[in-house]
Amino acid sequence: MTLRVLAYATVGLAPVEGYLTAVNAHLGKVAPALLIVVWLVVRLRERRLPRPTPLHAVLALLAMTVATTAAIHSPGEFTAEYTLRWLPFLIVTAVLADVASREAPIRGLLLAMATGATVAGLGALYSLIVDGEARASGPQADPNDLAYFLVAAIPLLPLAGKALYQRVIAAFGGAVLVAGAMATFSRGGALGLTAAVGWLASRRVLPWRALAVTASAVALLGLGAVHFAGPQIERAVQEKSFIAASNVDTRELRWQAAARMVTEQPVLGVGPGGFREAYAAESHNAEIDEQTPVAHNMYLEVAAELGLPGFALFAAVISIAGVASERTIRLVASSSPGRIEAVAIQASLLAVLVASTFLSEQYYLPLWSLAALAVAAEIRARREDRGEEWCGCVSCT
Repeated sequence: MTLRVLAYATVGLAPVEGYLTAVNAHLGKVAPALLIVVWLVVRLRERRLPRPTPLHAVLALLAMTVATTAAIHSPGEFTAEYTLRWLPFLIVTAVLADVASREAPIRGLLLAMATGATVAGLGALYSLIVDGEARASGPQADPNDLAYFLVAAIPLLPLAGKALYQRVIAAFGGAVLVAGAMATFSRGGALGLTAAVGWLASRRVLPWRALAVTASAVALLGLGAVHFAGPQIERAVQEKSFIAASNVDTRELRWQAAARMVTEQPVLGVGPGGFREAYAAESHNAEIDEQTPVAHNMYLEVAAELGLPGFALFAAVISIAGVASERTIRLVASSSPGRIEAVAIQASLLAVLVASTFLSEQYYLPLWSLAALAVAAEIRARREDRGEEWCGCVSCT
């Protein structure tokens, strides 16, 4: 029970971590830290071993790669900080995959993610309408990062259930998430949302009626926002239009710099956080007012910092998640809840991957938690397909 609660807290509080850190700088790390510690204690006490999967092997190799390139680039200004960002995500992913395959139901974890994101969406609308921010940020400092959390959660709403009250809750959550994502004015988030909705529709998980109801709710929220905060929204649109061209130019500069880093140090990269440190020199001070930015492209940044072998392992995590979710769909019946869960994971992962083409989101939980849940869902589906009950003994691991 404790593991289940901590797993829910870990994925559910991730979207609102900014609110937690505003109270205490370390408060947002409490749930995942407790999850890891309690998981270790429980497994040692019960003498249970984690079920080995390809994901665990890849995570271990990726951790070794991060540690190796960090050791080589240890004098770097950001190396220690970013190494300490990488390693907890890898550990939490391994732990979540194990807990979700045994103690915590997949649907519950996905709905916890959606609930936390909905709260973040409400915070986004509050920051735009009440606080008068030009772009909604809510619990995240960067509106683009907030959009990433919101669009990743939208595909999870079909899991709410078929009862009338559950559909109403899902429609409300969808309206808040979509409106909140729109309020960030993030183009990457919009593309991720489009890809996710298209995937859900193509796999016949998102009914057109539900889509129409959610769109109507978003339209009502939009009309209300225009009525109560018309000047703020108009100002936000003007500011976003003004900086849009500049954003395109600066991202092109950063992508080019990251690509050069990959070609210059293809094996071990420039180290965790090395893109920020090396950007000014690599771009020949192309951005005078921004000397240590992120690449705004997850794939190029990972390749530049960890090298091509590290990027291959990172891509392997994503591939394993995609393959595992598709295998789950093939293992379960077409009407099974497990199929909806697997398709929701796929759509959410697709939103994450598309949005990350324009954002550096490897240091946020959705990507990692979705990979863990995809693998856990396949383990559960295979166990049910064989008619097995999990006993937790060593012979079952």
